[in-house]
Amino acid sequence: MVPYRMMDLKNLPVPARRDLLKAGALAVPAILRGAPDSKPIKVGLVGCGGRGTGAASQALKADDYAELTAVADIDPARIASSLDSLRKVAGPKVKVEEANRFTGLDAYKKVLASGVDVVLLATPPGFRPGHLRAAIEAGKHVFCEKPIAVDAPGVRSVLESAKLAKEKNVSLVSGFCWRYANQIRATMERVRGGDIGNVVAYYATYYTSPVKPMPPASERSAGMSDIEWQIRNWYNFNWLSGDGLVEQAIHSVDKVAWVMGDVPPESCVATGGRQIPAHAGNIYDHFQVNYLYPNGVRAFLGCRQIPGCHNENSDYILGANGHALIGRGPSPRILGPKKWSFEGQKYDMYQAEHDALFASIRKGQLINDGVWMATSTMLGIMGRMAAYTGQQISWNDALNSQQKLGPDPIDWNGSFTPEPMALPGVTKFV
Repeated sequence: MVPYRMMDLKNLPVPARRDLLKAGALAVPAILRGAPDSKPIKVGLVGCGGRGTGAASQALKADDYAELTAVADIDPARIASSLDSLRKVAGPKVKVEEANRFTGLDAYKKVLASGVDVVLLATPPGFRPGHLRAAIEAGKHVFCEKPIAVDAPGVRSVLESAKLAKEKNVSLVSGFCWRYANQIRATMERVRGGDIGNVVAYYATYYTSPVKPMPPASERSAGMSDIEWQIRNWYNFNWLSGDGLVEQAIHSVDKVAWVMGDVPPESCVATGGRQIPAHAGNIYDHFQVNYLYPNGVRAFLGCRQIPGCHNENSDYILGANGHALIGRGPSPRILGPKKWSFEGQKYDMYQAEHDALFASIRKGQLINDGVWMATSTMLGIMGRMAAYTGQQISWNDALNSQQKLGPDPIDWNGSFTPEPMALPGVTKFV
């Protein structure tokens, strides 16, 4: 295998998002910007949980002629609940016939074969590289939730899919929603433009409560397979979620990557562990990561998911001539000689990413977020690797890791014992 190197990412073209997503363009619905014809855009949803239902709602609002025609999930009850919710907000645009409600681990293939034009991928992240590859190979435009993988082999697969998307002339829009928030875009333009001088350090926080606590084993139904039990409690297993750093705090990691121009760091060290005992699962509940960038620039990330603790989701961007703050107050701001605060209207970043996707389809000006969303995801995975092993991990070593966390293939009725919770200094880098 030819290894992926830092230059593989740095030398790729700047994504088209910078041309398509000017701050003012986010102010109006895509339907008004794209001058579309009346041809319907058929949408398929893969993963009918809360995030998937939200994504489908936003997709249907993004274009007057968008219509939901196929859905997939492991649970028929969740499909029914999702469709009920979507009918309340989108009414007749929900056109999912009974025959197009697919269940099972192969249900995504049936959505792709149903005649849809756009696919929304919102299953647990462990499935995302395979689903994305299949969608792009089928020639579908894709909205791909974050993170895009849970291990390095998955990231490399996504990089290949992103390249294929360009060849297939389809859009690939990422669920890293802060990139589509107009107030954050305005802030980043000033930071990247030099308003605080050269960036010398970045401190990001993602301190919150547990997302999906693991239930006790007594709640597991008799005869339920290991795979089904783990998928139904996916957040608590790193082969499905990537761990809290990769699944949740990845938004903060992405903002770090954005400020650094999506150029990977040289290396990182990290700490982490499980402070509050859990019934099962193998994820940590806290991390601290220290990324080293060229010229001695450092980025620090702290994340925690423990109840009863200080909560904060903020970014402190320190420059030679000032600093920028995000999340500490009602609006982002810059303190220093070029003092500034965002004072415009804030637009829904979740809606904005779908507006951009559907406008790109109507205009034929395609978006490909693939490289930077893979870079951001890999940054999170790299930090997890450093915390799990207790070692300093280089970018090249992380990206070329051969460790695959989950089973292959995944059998709904199968047995699988995930790796035990990592022990720094004992767990080895693979």
